[in-house]
Amino acid sequence: MSTDTEHVEEGAVTSVLESWRDWYHLPVIGLVMLFMVWVRTQSYDRFVTNDGTPALAGIDSWYHWRTINWTAENYPHTMPYEVWTGFPTGNYVGQFGTLYDQLIVTVAMIVGLGDPSAETLYAVSLLSIPIMAALVAVPVFYAGRRLGGTLGGIVSVLVLALTKGQFLARSTVGQLDHHIGEVLFMAIAVVAMMVALTVGEREKPVYELVVDRDWTALRTPAIYSALAGLALTLYIWVWPAGILLIGIFGIFFTIQLILDYVRGISPDHIAFTGVVSFGLTAFLTMLLIEQPGFSTTSFSFLQPLAALFVAAGCLFMAWLAREWNKRGLERHYYPAAVGGIIIAVLAVMWLALPSLFNTLVGNLTSRLLPLNPSTGTLTIVEAQPPDNFFNTVFAEFGSAFYTMLAGLAFLAIRPLLGRNYRTEHTLVIVWTLFLISMAATQVRFMYYLVLAVAIVNAAFVSELAQLFDLDLESSLESVKQVETYQVIVVFLVVLLLFAPLLPPLAQATAWDHAEATGPQSDAMLWEESTHWLKDNTPTPGNYGGANNGDELDYYGTYTPGDGDYEYPEGAYGVMSWWDYGHLITTQGERIPHSNPFQQNARTSSAFLTAQSEERAELILDGISEDQPVVGRSTEELRQSVSGNDSSEQEEMRYVMIDSQMASGKFNAITEWTGPDYSHYYGGEQFQLGENQSRTLPSANSNYDNTTMSSLYLQDATGMEHYRLVHENDNYAIVGSMAVGGQVRPHHSVGLRETGWTNQTQAISDGLTQARTNNQVFQGLRTPMWDAHVVSSVKTFERVEGATITGSVNDAAGIDAGTATAVVAVELETDTGRTFIYRQQAELADDGSFEVTVPYATNDELSVEDGYTDSSVEATGNYTATVLSTGGQEPTYYSGQTAVPETAVVNGESIDVSLEEVESPPNNETGGNETGGNETGGNETDGSTDSGNSSSSDDGATADETTNTVAPVAAKPAH
Repeated sequence: MSTDTEHVEEGAVTSVLESWRDWYHLPVIGLVMLFMVWVRTQSYDRFVTNDGTPALAGIDSWYHWRTINWTAENYPHTMPYEVWTGFPTGNYVGQFGTLYDQLIVTVAMIVGLGDPSAETLYAVSLLSIPIMAALVAVPVFYAGRRLGGTLGGIVSVLVLALTKGQFLARSTVGQLDHHIGEVLFMAIAVVAMMVALTVGEREKPVYELVVDRDWTALRTPAIYSALAGLALTLYIWVWPAGILLIGIFGIFFTIQLILDYVRGISPDHIAFTGVVSFGLTAFLTMLLIEQPGFSTTSFSFLQPLAALFVAAGCLFMAWLAREWNKRGLERHYYPAAVGGIIIAVLAVMWLALPSLFNTLVGNLTSRLLPLNPSTGTLTIVEAQPPDNFFNTVFAEFGSAFYTMLAGLAFLAIRPLLGRNYRTEHTLVIVWTLFLISMAATQVRFMYYLVLAVAIVNAAFVSELAQLFDLDLESSLESVKQVETYQVIVVFLVVLLLFAPLLPPLAQATAWDHAEATGPQSDAMLWEESTHWLKDNTPTPGNYGGANNGDELDYYGTYTPGDGDYEYPEGAYGVMSWWDYGHLITTQGERIPHSNPFQQNARTSSAFLTAQSEERAELILDGISEDQPVVGRSTEELRQSVSGNDSSEQEEMRYVMIDSQMASGKFNAITEWTGPDYSHYYGGEQFQLGENQSRTLPSANSNYDNTTMSSLYLQDATGMEHYRLVHENDNYAIVGSMAVGGQVRPHHSVGLRETGWTNQTQAISDGLTQARTNNQVFQGLRTPMWDAHVVSSVKTFERVEGATITGSVNDAAGIDAGTATAVVAVELETDTGRTFIYRQQAELADDGSFEVTVPYATNDELSVEDGYTDSSVEATGNYTATVLSTGGQEPTYYSGQTAVPETAVVNGESIDVSLEEVESPPNNETGGNETGGNETGGNETDGSTDSGNSSSSDDGATADETTNTVAPVAAKPAH
């Protein structure tokens, strides 16, 4: 009886162990996925605000919030064309408003029972990215299991779960960008193609079966190939620029078909998979076309043409192999023939379709290969190549990157080891090598490389297991027979793979990085200004009382005519740097000129660096009239701008500038139109003490004359058509300073206080005193020179300006050559800061003068009238003063006048009467300095020193930086 019991118990244990062996991966994967979600949602509370306004972790996330809301309003459609950005043309949104957004909204529809509230939509959006990241574990496991068995698949998902860096940073709560959607659907597409290739190898479909219509023999490979094509289409639907995977697959098929034919294997098997999968992708992507042309980031002709080209190439290579056999040609010449044909096709494309050729080559060099990155990519932090590739990959993946390389080597030499080599192994090798190249081209593509690192390590573990006779999956007996040296090998492999990612060796683990995430600083800092813009400016279409706002529904559907959208009268644009375009659209519900699509980045750069107000005005007029403005002289601009009545054309009405544009991001701004960054700073002697001086780099007159400096640092003083209408109540110090042992002529650090407090005033007074005496300011721990205290974000309005005219009655006593009229008014912002606006002109021979001023002395117009409700108001009337120095003693004439706001917006004239006075009025001199709050760069590279590709010191405060002035000349980053 006892013997029977022992047999039953032993059998039961064996059965349980065998069941565990067959299914243990499911609970393990589930636990790993839960861990990934938990790690990524630790900071959830930071993104849920008390007032219900969104708080997101990236600038592009804000635009996805826009497209998600649009899709919810127009479900199931996604936004094809956007008129709330890219003024005055609008723009195809391309990779925003795709399957990615539809999936999020679909889940919200289910949760919200068909009508999700704003809170439900926001909560689903916040959680969608961590959940998508966890779902990546599923295709990663199955790809890993194909290379290294179930244990290899488990190793793959563990590597994925513990990896930090780009994949983790882009998948935490608060991130709403499409990057993790890309990773998920690329993984699915690669696994689907691996399966389809294996089925093709096994079933061996050939041309004769197609001719005979033997669908029974073709059904299985056709189904799996079609599924691979569908998976590839879904990836492109998530990210239209996913044609790069078509290119990678195309190169793989070219290599594999050549290898098969040279080895005497029929290329029909693999060609069939390629023709079916890419043929279906070409058909399905053709249905998605929204934009004519060959755009990479939008659904255009490029995606179906690229897929069709690969399908045709597979078909042609299979046909050529048959013709090669018929003619009895040497197989080893086949690769050279294929290579020559490919070169010939590219040459014909270069001649016949240059735009398509340039698009393909441009994407090859900017995304796949580190050869020739463009200006646009070099001014984006995430699109720059890593400073040190091997240091970066170790920081991201630990030693798992190097074990992946070993795994690749094991895959490549499998035939030499007498092991089965499948076509999918070539696919993994080619795909992985391209992911490495992509990560070396743009640092953000490390989030793709994590797939290869995780999956190929399954092959590494599997090969090591076979090398040391480790077989822990086959039976209970194999576990009992494990030798000591085998246990040591397992321990060393685990240590090698995971120790650098875990404490105590890891300086910061995945959960440490995820726990530290929070809302994007620029977005939170701009929120006050963009919300002010929304509440205190007329709805686009209503400017000037046009009353056409109904034509620009924020959630409407629009179709461009002849490539551009025709905006109604009363529509207007907002000029700023491209980094902030999405914030202006989503937070302010106004229409930016440039945006993070990098649309209109060159014209924004041309405006911000213009050296005179006249040139700045001509650039804006040229933009409104759809005239080329970049690279043209001021005289050429005068001739090209037709001078249409501004009230009847689309206008750029507002300009928004922040402290980063005036400092860390200025380098990137100059790269788009030139001259380069070094043109805007030079060396100047500054006093460090009583008897010490040093030549230090600082902003020169070229920088001071830029439109950006004239507006932002000088409050439009001396300008005729721009007035400050709002400033953020967070302040910063902007100027030259020593940071981290390096000298930076354009830098900013934030002040802790908000509003124009006494301490801020004291710092401003100290910086003014230091500037006046050419001294290095030592009032804070950070040495500063030629620096200003400025609001973090300032908003300006472009107006016609009122013309103040006057004359001196006793003109005979005035020497017109030495007489100057100065008009000044004191203004106060809603933060409590006061400043003086001045404008001056020489007197004519008859003693008359006229000046154009942009500020009004009253606030009689409002948003309801179609104008701006400015938060900057005059404390009194304008004072006009004429000083004549022609006689032995200076003679003063003075008078005051009010300037109504209607005169400012309509360009009316105001006359002022002058009388001789004994001394100049008090407000002719003086006035507080102006100045902004440091924010970390979001997209634009904010570095100003050579070799530093990071943004300005995000979150640094004036009392936290270095106290030494390093004798290092600052240089542009690129």
